Amino acid sequence: MEKAQLRTDLQKGVRSITASQRAEKSYKACRNIIQTPEFRKAGTVMAYLALPDEVDTHEVILAGWQQEKLICAPKISWQQRHMIPVRIDTLETEFSTDVANLPNPVEGAPVPFGEIDLIIVPGLGFDKDGNRLGRGGSYYDRFLSNREIRAVRCGLCFDRQLIDCVPTKHYDEPMDMVVTDERVIRCEREK
Repeated sequence: MEKAQLRTDLQKGVRSITASQRAEKSYKACRNIIQTPEFRKAGTVMAYLALPDEVDTHEVILAGWQQEKLICAPKISWQQRHMIPVRIDTLETEFSTDVANLPNPVEGAPVPFGEIDLIIVPGLGFDKDGNRLGRGGSYYDRFLSNREIRAVRCGLCFDRQLIDCVPTKHYDEPMDMVVTDERVIRCEREK
């Protein structure tokens, strides 16, 4: 199946999850990440700020602050088509939502790529090998291709977003692990 059709099918499936189910499943998925050794060991965690149909990462962010971790989020430059990690110290800070309804930090100190220990990545779908189907903008693929990044890459999704096989291209960046509301999958990949 082609990526465009997969995106359509996965978006339909995610939209069928009710708000209360999404909140419960997001909580479970976040608890699953928080209990991993990768999260416990991380001093700096980069977590995405969720769109309405994605796993809400607030629980992971709050747990990180409680454990005195540095938390950063992607700041998107729409004109330059890239993102940089910026430190966030509160979820009350100003976020713009002017493009695609995506929460984007208005300010925050940039965090060097090499200092990030764990990157939590959204996706429309993942497979058990860590391949990711994004929304088609390649922001995360470009970001993760940076040679300074040594962080563990953790895909986060609802369990129903796991599929048998994500079609990939040479520029697609795989995950080291995929976490859902039901499981933690560690992926084998070449470093």
